[in-house]
Amino acid sequence: MQVADEEADRRYAAALHDNLQESLLAEADELPGRRRTPATELAPRVVPQPPVLLRPPLLLALLFAPFRFGYSAVGAALRFVLYVFSFLPNPLRPRGGSPTIRRGWRGNSERRVTVPKETAERFRREFEEEYGPHDLIFFDGGQAQALDTAKRELKFLLVVLISPEHDDTSTFVRETLLAPEVVAFVNSPANNIIVWGGNVLEPEAYQVASDYMCTKFPASCLISLTPKEGSTRMGIVKRLAGPMTPGAYLSGLEGAMAKYRPDIESLRAERAAQAVARNLRSEQDSAYERSLAMDRERARRKREEEANARAAEERAREKAEAEARQEELRTQWRRWRATTIAPEPTDGVRLALNMPPSAGGGRVVRKFASDAPLDELYAFVECYGLLQVPQLVKEGESEKPDDYEHKYAFRIASVMPRETLEPSMSVTIGGKMGRGGNLIVEETGYDEDDDHE
Repeated sequence: MQVADEEADRRYAAALHDNLQESLLAEADELPGRRRTPATELAPRVVPQPPVLLRPPLLLALLFAPFRFGYSAVGAALRFVLYVFSFLPNPLRPRGGSPTIRRGWRGNSERRVTVPKETAERFRREFEEEYGPHDLIFFDGGQAQALDTAKRELKFLLVVLISPEHDDTSTFVRETLLAPEVVAFVNSPANNIIVWGGNVLEPEAYQVASDYMCTKFPASCLISLTPKEGSTRMGIVKRLAGPMTPGAYLSGLEGAMAKYRPDIESLRAERAAQAVARNLRSEQDSAYERSLAMDRERARRKREEEANARAAEERAREKAEAEARQEELRTQWRRWRATTIAPEPTDGVRLALNMPPSAGGGRVVRKFASDAPLDELYAFVECYGLLQVPQLVKEGESEKPDDYEHKYAFRIASVMPRETLEPSMSVTIGGKMGRGGNLIVEETGYDEDDDHE
């Protein structure tokens, strides 16, 4: 009982000391002019660099050629010895060279530098060959791409570094990393975790281990965005090294995630609000552009309608002017033609003309010379109204209009049998009608094409 009380007092004193120390540090950080120290280590972005092969000068190469051949021979002999003693347990197996850089997953193959995606694919393939099928989802790219994805999507990044040369690696992978509860926790979409794995025998993973200062394997680093230390700063919020139980592994991850998840959720909500505001502005801009486009379209249609209306008015005016000009020329031609019609002869072809309503209607009987052309008959009907008012027809007052070809707005046809008489200067009235007959004058109207001409 006394031991329990002493243990409780010790824990209370330690907690009190920790709280007092944290408050003093917080007050020191809040002092003006004092630079705040980040609470987490910076998670660097590792981009693997291709090896640079330096060629020595020719003289030095020739000078050190015997040493190089000797080194190669000794290395070959050592590899042969390692191959021969490969059946021995790992503690009794002879070691040589630098296995963490030159050897393969099981220490029996050379590593070549590849692109990060190929390296990740090779890691997943060898991991599955070594430990069998599993449900753990590894990121299919380099560490730099995984870090960028976690920063962009506001997720946690779990970097798992494995060294096949360590005896605890197999136990950690089989019993801890691939434990059902750990796999379920890591793969759960609610936890937003990206897993990137690497073999430290690979150049990229070896560089990650060096930059992250991992000295004990297997090693796991939980990386998260730390908004309080920088809006774009990725920090190492938890380190898990060496063998441990699945419960301890999950406890370490959950504790670190619980500490930084509120900041991540706040930043995610802020980004969501910014995205909503951005979408709203985009929709408003789109609506404004559509409204502006509709206004432009209405203005364009209005301009087109006004232009069409002006063009229609111009065409109507031109048509009216052309019709007025045509009617003026037609009147001038009638006045001139009326002065050229021969007077009625005492003997000739006697014709009875049924006049149209526009010419007063009724029946007009008149004699025409037998040798007069049919055009004379048409001219008489056209100028009949003027011939009834002699004072309007004065010879010499009207001249034939220039560049004008008169078109008759009627046709003359015989009654029995029905035949249309076309105006002609070659066909005579006597040759067509004999000594006389009855004719009908039918209105046809002026052809619009003729008027435009």
